[in-house]
Amino acid sequence: MKAIRFHEFGSSDVLRYEDIDRPVPGTGQVLVRVAATSFNPVDDHIRAGVLAEMIPISLPYVPGIDLAGTVEELGAGVTGFQVGDQVVAMLPLDSAGGAAEYAAVAAESLAPAPRTIELADAAALPLTGLAAWQTAFELAELKSGQSVLVNGAGGGVGSLVVQLAVDAGAKVTAVDGPQHAERLRGYGAHRVLGPLDLAAGPAAVGGPFQVVVNHVRVSPDELARLTAYVADGGVAASTAGPVPEDASRGVRSASLWVRSDGAQLAELVGKVDAGTVRTHVATRRWLAELAAVHADAGAGRLSGKTVLLAP
Repeated sequence: MKAIRFHEFGSSDVLRYEDIDRPVPGTGQVLVRVAATSFNPVDDHIRAGVLAEMIPISLPYVPGIDLAGTVEELGAGVTGFQVGDQVVAMLPLDSAGGAAEYAAVAAESLAPAPRTIELADAAALPLTGLAAWQTAFELAELKSGQSVLVNGAGGGVGSLVVQLAVDAGAKVTAVDGPQHAERLRGYGAHRVLGPLDLAAGPAAVGGPFQVVVNHVRVSPDELARLTAYVADGGVAASTAGPVPEDASRGVRSASLWVRSDGAQLAELVGKVDAGTVRTHVATRRWLAELAAVHADAGAGRLSGKTVLLAP
């Protein structure tokens, strides 16, 4: 079968499109015929070796943490899925494997694919969706009626946090560039604003907020300024570095390390099919172009979520 692999850490040039053996599903695994994977920024960091100590991997490595496809074969002990089922999954960061024609996936990571969108486009959901879910409901413990500021709301995770928060009954202020404004309003954000001027303070954007969710990589000094945007007793949840706590005001902080969870992913799929959560795919490209996608990401040329179609 065809797959993308890298045999050493480095630039996008280390990614090779090559023939490898088709995996055989072990006990508790499912063999999936891949329809698509997607690019996530962490893919770039893993390939470059930046996360080698935090995420030990074996080389050669097949990237592709997201997966959408069709069940081809069941390993021993697998129940709840049948050959022909359309499924989605977030694969383990240390082994991944979605950038290939077939992937062996732990059954507990799988969820039925959404029925209301194209199967390939469903590859945009798993990692970003789980990151959004775990940020909103595990880290921030978001509840109906709360005021929420989402900084970096136009990105893959931020867009889903906005929608999950709106669906949960929160009053959301979404912050990002003007190119995202119309889409964020369509998600039901109460207020849509341009990039934060942190020096202006929380009152300038209607704060402070009971929940602040940050997806924008800024300096430690700027992260410290975000603490003032959190109301007394509130929480700052971040995927882009820790926001300092303020014990004197009861402000706590939490950072995300996303994990695969088939049950949570199934909940997200249900929201997609119900129309309360929408995925946003900016570009579709062929899997053989993955090295070019990595290069474009490194140069800041990706316009949004990119789905890679398997051959």
